[in-house]
Amino acid sequence: MASGTVTSSEYISHHLTNLTFGNHPENGWSLAHSAQEAAEMGFWAINVDTMGWSIALGVLFTWLFRKVAKNVTAGVPGSTQNFIETIIEFVDDNVKGIFHHKNDLIAPLSLTIFVWIFLMNTMDLVPVDWIPFIAGEMGVHFMKVVPTTDVNATAGMALSVFALIIFYSIKQKGLGGFLAELSFQPLGKVMLPFNLFLELVGLIAKPVSLALRLFGNMYAGEMIFILIALLPFWVQWVLSVPWAIFHILVITLQAFIFMVLTIVYLAMSYDHH
Repeated sequence: MASGTVTSSEYISHHLTNLTFGNHPENGWSLAHSAQEAAEMGFWAINVDTMGWSIALGVLFTWLFRKVAKNVTAGVPGSTQNFIETIIEFVDDNVKGIFHHKNDLIAPLSLTIFVWIFLMNTMDLVPVDWIPFIAGEMGVHFMKVVPTTDVNATAGMALSVFALIIFYSIKQKGLGGFLAELSFQPLGKVMLPFNLFLELVGLIAKPVSLALRLFGNMYAGEMIFILIALLPFWVQWVLSVPWAIFHILVITLQAFIFMVLTIVYLAMSYDHH
């Protein structure tokens, strides 16, 4: 909860500002002490909290799944192994149902996307003041703990998927086939400029839809938690618990949608039109 000396707008702004490191025109390479300083650092500034939390959660995912894989048993599995196997089977069923081609990358990629985004989204269930308060006591000005509420993170993942779409489209169809698909569909060669416009818009829409859908839903969810934290203490409990329970569905659904769209877009890159 914000203290009496902090206005609601200042509280909201503080919780929505990333811990940014970059080359400031006046202060040189340093951490930004305000949103304005972060903006003045320009494009090459790094959101340290987004990078730190996303990497840490990625390491957690890798460590947990590797530990279970090394200790897997053919007998009665433990609860952790049973849970991990359920996730793997769930992802594998989705891949088999959508992607009807031979590619050993798609299933591991889909599993990584689903679990990693789910873990990042789950950070939204941590009370909004806990980690920023601890960080503040350590002299850290800002600390956003939900990487998927940073459009830089969601756009980075979406652009990575987009690069794979382009790579497999060219690999499967050849550069000429890929360009022909962009130029001659859906209305034939005589409508080449119009075809090219439509196909390019559709192609660019894929990473945009991936990035903004995830970012928008998670950012809105975080904003609601912040607004609830501004209310009296007893009202916070009345509202935050039901919203947190509902938000479990949101964070799972957003990870699932990102994974499914990735599989669909990569399957489309294999299909000839």
